[in-house]
Amino acid sequence: MTNTDPVVVVIEDDPAIRLFLRTGLSAHRFKVFEAERGQQGIIEAGVRKPDLIILDLGLPDMDGVEVIKSIRAWSAMPIIILSARSSEQHKIDALDAGADDYLTKPFGLGELLARIRVALRHSASGPAQDEGGMFVTGALKVDLLKRQVFVGDNEIHLTPIQYRLLSLLIKNAGKVLTHQYILKEVWGPSYKDNSHYLRIYMSQLRQKLETDPTQPQYLLTESGVGYRLKV
Repeated sequence: MTNTDPVVVVIEDDPAIRLFLRTGLSAHRFKVFEAERGQQGIIEAGVRKPDLIILDLGLPDMDGVEVIKSIRAWSAMPIIILSARSSEQHKIDALDAGADDYLTKPFGLGELLARIRVALRHSASGPAQDEGGMFVTGALKVDLLKRQVFVGDNEIHLTPIQYRLLSLLIKNAGKVLTHQYILKEVWGPSYKDNSHYLRIYMSQLRQKLETDPTQPQYLLTESGVGYRLKV
């Protein structure tokens, strides 16, 4: 263990899951601190200043969504939800409150580690671009300063709204964005219930950017919840 090892606070009331996470994460050079109640977890987050939080929603003293809101009042540190609550509305509520990602129990350590790596990269780099304002994932390249979009060597023309949608996903690359959040940010608050707008424009983006729009590589659907730009 070194001072550069990422610090994770696990807020989870199930001792078996805490042990599983502590063992698995420690083996991958994470320094793990634990809390079994929401208030204790908020205090640990404030004291430890972790690189990432893993949070259960069903805590004995308070709902996990309230923990997210409390932490978001003073920190943008990544928060990944691990919960047995699998309904779309629970996911939406947690993501809208400020969570970065959501895994449903039971889960695999490999998938959790992959989600952690994405969250830490996003947190470390801020907007997903290099110093020259260029975002690159696979064959997709976006010059955010010149507002130019390329797939391979081919420049792709986007409408203003298509570009606004893509740039929002790039700014939050790797993070799940809910339908309502995207609609509010791209079209405005009065459009937050017009999900058909988003479906139409996402379909248009996939037609322009994906090799096979029916099997997207970049613009991924989180069923019933929203979308994620894969990095």
